[in-house]
Amino acid sequence: MNKIILFALMAVLFTYPDLAKANCFLAKENNKIINQEGGCATRQSPCSSFKIALSLMGYDAGILTDETQPEWPFQKGYVDYIEKWKQPHNPELWIKNSCVWYSQVLTQKLGMDKFKDYVTKFDYGNQDVSGDKGKNNGLTNSWLSSSLKISPEEQTIFMQKIINNELPISPKALQMTKSIIFVEDLPNGWKLYGKTGSASIKMGWFVGWVQKDNRNIIFASYIEDNDKKDIYGGARAKELAKEKLLQLIKD
Repeated sequence: MNKIILFALMAVLFTYPDLAKANCFLAKENNKIINQEGGCATRQSPCSSFKIALSLMGYDAGILTDETQPEWPFQKGYVDYIEKWKQPHNPELWIKNSCVWYSQVLTQKLGMDKFKDYVTKFDYGNQDVSGDKGKNNGLTNSWLSSSLKISPEEQTIFMQKIINNELPISPKALQMTKSIIFVEDLPNGWKLYGKTGSASIKMGWFVGWVQKDNRNIIFASYIEDNDKKDIYGGARAKELAKEKLLQLIKD
């Protein structure tokens, strides 16, 4: 009987391989894991969670100057499948609306050599910015369900480097990035910083940290559902992370 059940389960997993993929929530304080759920070592596309790294690059290179500058106009031909992207964007609105085309304008202004150099210096995931095979689109698409991949565990290491000021970038780049990725105030004086990312309705990220005085709790939340949902994966990963973070900071 046990063998029959085992074979049945294996058949299900081979038929629906996504069922075998584990979601992850990982939280660390002082480089020590304080909560881990699921598998956190598998690399996935960072999608819009990569905007944290892009912000650091943009401010460090002097392309981005503050929360409101530069403002770039929307142009025909830009990625526009979300209606609110069809308007001028500045750095603050870029993060708020998670606007893809603003990221792509930014990376094109950086150029491939500088872009690749930053990804290497950041030791970001697999560091592969080649893009889709045969399409020569790494500068604009490598982080969008393409060649660049990072695990939840690596996301927390990257966040820790930001907190510890261990990245080879200017203090202004750190300060301005922290400013535009601030999400909200949480109870008991905690502040939430982070960025979502979605490849589809089913898959999503929320990565960042919560801060109070000298305490920082770094986190990465990754979800991948098999059933179609009504909202993007990034929004669900964010709500899941907030629920778990509130438990961690309630005392």
